[in-house]
Parts: sequence; structure tokens; C-alpha cells
Amino acid sequence: MRWFPALTLACAGMACMLPAQAQKIAPGLWEIQMKLSSADGRLQEQMARMQKELAALPADQRKMMEEMMARQGVALDAAKGLQSVRVCISKEQAERDELPADPEGRCKYERMQRSGSTLRFAFTCTDPASRGEGEIKLQGDKAYTARMTTETTDKRGQVQRVEMNQQARWLSADCGSIRPAAKR
Repeated sequence: MRWFPALTLACAGMACMLPAQAQKIAPGLWEIQMKLSSADGRLQEQMARMQKELAALPADQRKMMEEMMARQGVALDAAKGLQSVRVCISKEQAERDELPADPEGRCKYERMQRSGSTLRFAFTCTDPASRGEGEIKLQGDKAYTARMTTETTDKRGQVQRVEMNQQARWLSADCGSIRPAAKR
């Protein structure tokens, strides 16, 4: 399904974005672990199928694919239903409270409320058209948890509802080969 990779990146990006009034987070390399699920189980089936296809590739092709994903900060663990994304927050982005969210520019916030260390939001996205809402709970400047629900209508007109839970943690001040996302 074409919407799965886009949804994953949009989900990761949307939950990384905090408004200007939010507490500052530490610049550097962040790891976001996401667990995605759908009520009908199709998402879990798709992840398992992707993992089988990756495992069935000849060793050199599988290694090349895994390295390509790793360069983009993406790792999959279909057995646990987890995806891991690494993002780099530059010092300047952290100082401006400007975190990478949806580098493709396909999503926008419809509502955002903050109460203490909790941020509640609603958003809409294009390509694929989707909408959702969620909550981020900051745990100091080096960790947060998030939950989000996203609805996307597939080509058959069926609504796909995806639940996502995240745990994010700061890894290092050095981002290595992962570059900060450019603001669009």
C-alpha cells in the first residue's frame, strides 16, 4: 500500500513537532520508536509481508536495502511491530523550537493545545489525504512519549484507521551522518 511509508514518515514527523511555546528539547540525534497498528490487522500483515520480502532478498541486496534505510535513519522490526526513525535536531532548530516535522510539507496543524508538559494536537495531510489527532507528553529535554490516531481513505474508499504509540529519546549531541531536516 502506497500510503504506509508516507503515513509512517508523516506520523514520525508530526509527533516530533512542538510549538514555539513548548519547553526546549536537546539538540542532537533522537531515536523515535513507533508501534503502529490497525483494528483490521491489515497494517500488521503488511509489515510482516515487508519483513518476509526483505528476508527473501539475496544477502547482498538485503544488506544494500537495510543500509539505504539506515542512512535515512529508518529501521524495522516487524517481529515486534516496531519501526525506529532517527532524526537530527540542530542547535539552531532547538533554540528556535523548530523541530523537523513532515519535511515533504504535506501536513498542517488544525489545532494545538498545551497544558504543562502535555501537547494535544489535530492535523490534516495531503498525499495521501488523511487526518488525525494525538498527544505528546514531554519528559524533560531528552525524552517524550506520544500517541496518535490517523485516518486515511484508501483507493477503494475504505477508511484505514492507524494507531501509533511512540517513545522518543535523545541519543547523542552528534548526529553522525543524519542531517537536520530543512524547513520548507
